[in-house]
Formats: sequence, C-alpha cells, structure tokens
Amino acid sequence: MSNLEPDHPHLPGPSLWPVGFALGVVVFLIGFVVSKWIVVIGAVVLLAFGLLWVRELAAGRGLGHAEGVEPERRDARDRAPEPAPAPAVRAHEPVSYGRAKFLELSTLGLGGVIGGLVTVPALGFMVMPAFLKQGVSQHDLGPLDQYPQDEWVVATFTSSPEHGDVSRQTAFVRNNGVVDKLQSFTILSNHCVHLGCPVQPNGPLDQTKKVEFKDVTLIPTQPSGFGCPCHGGQYDTEGNRSAGPPVRALDRYSFAIKDDRLYVGKPFSVSHVDGTGAAARIHKWHYNFPGVHVDGIESWLYPIPPPR
Repeated sequence: MSNLEPDHPHLPGPSLWPVGFALGVVVFLIGFVVSKWIVVIGAVVLLAFGLLWVRELAAGRGLGHAEGVEPERRDARDRAPEPAPAPAVRAHEPVSYGRAKFLELSTLGLGGVIGGLVTVPALGFMVMPAFLKQGVSQHDLGPLDQYPQDEWVVATFTSSPEHGDVSRQTAFVRNNGVVDKLQSFTILSNHCVHLGCPVQPNGPLDQTKKVEFKDVTLIPTQPSGFGCPCHGGQYDTEGNRSAGPPVRALDRYSFAIKDDRLYVGKPFSVSHVDGTGAAARIHKWHYNFPGVHVDGIESWLYPIPPPR
C-alpha cells in the first residue's frame, strides 16, 4: 500500500525586523514633535531594521532559488529496487524567482511607494510652514549716545514695520561700556519665561527724558530688578530668575553696532547668567517659547521650536 506524503511549501518564519522597522517609523515621526535627537534615533532604527528586513527577504528565505515540487514518494516496500543511476553532469541552472517571492517583494515595494506618497506630503504640510519665511532682521535702536553707560533704558520698537504696532516689542537695554575695545550691551526681552506676560522694571521710569524717533521710543529707568505682574515671577538685573514660577532666565537679544548706532538682532534663550555686566558669562541656547526648559532632562520633553 502506498504512503503518499504531499509536500506543502512552508510559510516564512516569524521575524522581528518588520516590528523594529515599524517602531523606527513611529519614533521618527514622534521626533518631529519632541526633539531633533529623537528624529535622528528614529531614522537610525528605521534604516537599520529596514536593511535587516530586506537582507532577510533576499537571503535568509531563499531568494534566488527556484521553487520546485518534490515528486511523489512511496514506501520502499511497495516498489522494486531501482538500479543506481549513472552519474550525470550537472548543467548550470539559471537563477529564477518563485512566484510567491516575486509577489511578496512586489507587495512590499508597492506598499513602500504608497506609504511614501501618502506620508511625505502630509509631513510637508505639517512641518514645512514653520520653516518658511522665518528670520529676524536687525532693527535700528538709535545712536549710542542715547544709552549712557551702566544705565538702563526701556526701548520699544516694531519688529515688522510693515505690520505696524501689532509687532511692537519692548526690551531693557543697558550699556556695559567698552571691554577689549568692543562695546558691550545687555538687551533683555520683556516677555516673562513663565507664560509670556510683559515684565516691568522694578523701579521708576523717567518720562521727562523720553526720546522718540521713527518707530523707536526710549525711556530711562532705574530698576532693582524686573517683575511679572501676572504670576509674580521675579528677575534680577541680569535676567536671572530670583522668585516665582519662571523656568529660566529672561531671553536676550543679540546686537550689532554700525556707524555708532545700536542695532537689535535675533532673540535667544538663556538658562542662567554668571557674573554681571560685560564680565557676565551667558549660558545661551536657541530661542524657545515661554515655559520651556532649555537645559537638563526636562528639555527633552518639549517640541522643537521653529527657526527664527
């Protein structure tokens, strides 16, 4: 009695590479919201597992070998002994691809193309607007003689003159004098780094010496520090947090001097300041929104700010 044993093709064994690839995609997309370093980690994981997955499909599962059908096998008792076959010369067999393998790779490739066509435009609409038409141009704050050494001046100006007073900003400016043949200025933002409320000088304003020209207004002041009226945040004269809920020091502005005139530039964030005046050591970071930690492990929990 014959014993038939049909040979069924085996399905591929389980693999962890697709799971790792999917995890890399998730981490990569989350990184756009959390941190640029998460984007890098996600990209590395995505590429590594993707290459391992492709390698397994191409080599580990027999890519390049023909899928043959084994002939029917019978029990040795049901058949007569066969003479030993003469040695045959093995001809070179051309490499062929099985239909199942071809369909598998085609499906994966088509799925990757469709996924890219769907994902890339969505990411573009979601991410690119934050990186377009950005930047801060320098703004003329007037001649240097309007800023007496070691005294504070409250300067208001329009960051975008074409938008009018909607773009008006306030900065606290102090002339620190000349250090190493370079003029030094401290320019603090008046935005509280707790929730962005307008910070005020803790001292009198001398309205009698108010100066106005173009879109700039200068008012001398004598502050012992700066305070936020909204939630009680307090800062010293270097912008360091001294009390209340702020998470870091006041933001600052870069500056430039051209033809004996002071120009205010791009804002940047500061974790804290060591020292005072021209001798101060400023721990600066790229500009961040109020309420965002710029150093320490807490900074990993916040989105990447758009360029300015």
